[in-house]
Amino acid sequence: MKKILDSVNMPKDIKDLKTVDLKQLAQEIRDYIIDVTSRTGGHVAPSLGAVEIMIALHYVFDTPRDKFVIDVGHQAYTHKILTGRKDAFKKIRTYKGISGFNNIFESEHDSLTVGHAATSMSAALGMAVARDLKGDDFNVINVIGDGSMTNGMVYEAMNNIAHLKTRMIIVLNDNKMSISANVGGISQYLNKIETTPVYTTLKKEMWEFLGILPTKMSIRSRDLARRIKESMKNFVIPTILFEEFGIRYIGPIDGHNLHDLISTLKAIKSYNGPTLIHTITKKGKGYHYAENDPTKFHGLGKFCADTGKTDINPNSKIKYTKVFGETLVELAKSRKEVVAVTAAMPDGTGLSYFKDAYPERFFDVGIAEGHAVEFSVGMALEGLKPVCAIYSTFLQRSYDQLIQDAALMKQNVFFVLDRAGIVGEDGPTHHGVFDLSYLRTVPSLVIMAPKDEDELRSMIKFGLDYKDGPIAVRYPRGEAMGLDISGPIKDIELGKSNIISKGEKVLILAIGTEVNPSIKAATMIKKEFKFTPTVVDVRFLKPFDKETIIPLIKKHQIIVTAEENVLSGGMGEFINTLIVDNNLKKRTINIGIKDVFVEMGSQKQLRKDHELDKKGIYKAIKEVLD
Repeated sequence: MKKILDSVNMPKDIKDLKTVDLKQLAQEIRDYIIDVTSRTGGHVAPSLGAVEIMIALHYVFDTPRDKFVIDVGHQAYTHKILTGRKDAFKKIRTYKGISGFNNIFESEHDSLTVGHAATSMSAALGMAVARDLKGDDFNVINVIGDGSMTNGMVYEAMNNIAHLKTRMIIVLNDNKMSISANVGGISQYLNKIETTPVYTTLKKEMWEFLGILPTKMSIRSRDLARRIKESMKNFVIPTILFEEFGIRYIGPIDGHNLHDLISTLKAIKSYNGPTLIHTITKKGKGYHYAENDPTKFHGLGKFCADTGKTDINPNSKIKYTKVFGETLVELAKSRKEVVAVTAAMPDGTGLSYFKDAYPERFFDVGIAEGHAVEFSVGMALEGLKPVCAIYSTFLQRSYDQLIQDAALMKQNVFFVLDRAGIVGEDGPTHHGVFDLSYLRTVPSLVIMAPKDEDELRSMIKFGLDYKDGPIAVRYPRGEAMGLDISGPIKDIELGKSNIISKGEKVLILAIGTEVNPSIKAATMIKKEFKFTPTVVDVRFLKPFDKETIIPLIKKHQIIVTAEENVLSGGMGEFINTLIVDNNLKKRTINIGIKDVFVEMGSQKQLRKDHELDKKGIYKAIKEVLD
């Protein structure tokens, strides 16, 4: 039997399909997503839950003229498949393949490049306002998940929508999940709407009834209805949030019912003002392994499609995230002042171990990084020791709070940055390659980076002990080095580097993930040039170990810095300044990421491309020595 998907390449190909055919198409798309992502990895559960929404949108609207502004992009796989990228989808999130998120440089059907949550509504409003100023008439549709509704930027946009009253459509995809289960008041509020659909029914029936009354009476009755509307809303549901912002609310409706989705979208297509359609969906819909464990299948690597098994490499080494999580639990046992804060990522950051061990001391604030930092500062002001664990790329979103509150007031917040450096297949929106630079600008902030899991444990202990202001540790995604860490945690000294090997001529100053490739590069140099370079594990970017490193710089001819971070504002730039300030004339080589956004691919491939591996470091040194 021929598949409908075989003849669908662009949105126009589904316009004449019947509802029964669209249902079959939805199942075929689900099967295709599962088959491809089992081999490439990806955001499986979010996209499976939004298949019907994307089909209905493309059935009713016409991209690229109509603008689909899809938040985060986790739920956009169907959109990609329907917009000329069906074959390219086989290489999604792979080296030189298509992005796992929306990308304006990839397709004219993508209206916004995304990767971080809650940016879409503001962008969609901007597009709608621009449309009106230009006298155009296209539609702007913002698709946003309920997880993103925990971010304050959404309410900044809604506040502006209430003022402008611009024509746009918001499709709220409510599956009660971000990455993990949603928490907080917004989640409870949306659940209350879902469990009280009688409000929508009552409002519709009241207006229909009043509409059949005699004209004069009907007008008076409708006027009365407007005045009693608030009373009815508050009786059925305590405050309809969206309507208070001037946004017409429709729903909740079944987000997997194509007939209802299409008829609703057609009905409100020409409504003059902002409208929100509240859809209820199942994350992981159609694939029971993802339905049963949507957190695991939110974003993952390769898996077995038939069994749902995700651990298909049983001999893998322990991951840095687990080392952090287990070490924190161990150390927090005797430290009652330690609390843990995350922004919707208890599993991704490793805080799920702490959550299980000390639930009363664990706080998930939702996708609200700025609030997470400020909330941590508040607890620190009252004598607690908050461990604020946020991915490197997402901590960027709370830069103001980090400077103005944590650092300015010298509060004892311990920032733990998972996914520092190159993260792999999630691409440029997720690489944590800016943190050494943006953290280095902050006064009073201590910055650490471990070379391996043993050093990470030491830095976690040091971070919990530190009481003189904010402190941060950044560590990479993925597998650790495979060391035996069963023994006692070693102590480290504030701002003290570690000389790995003493040599001559070439001094390699490396931090974090670049230490071990530097050690291997030094071995290659020794073999070819018959001398041993000195290798230093810098450990602390701030405070910097000038006492040890300046004398070493004086003794060597060539100074090499290596960091998995952008060169601009990073460690290499700092050491160059240090050399100039001390009036030292040295040949310097700065190894790091140049002034580019790092694309997607495996960590190994990308480190090779950016010459951050042992061969890249060896090559840079060899060129100077030759």
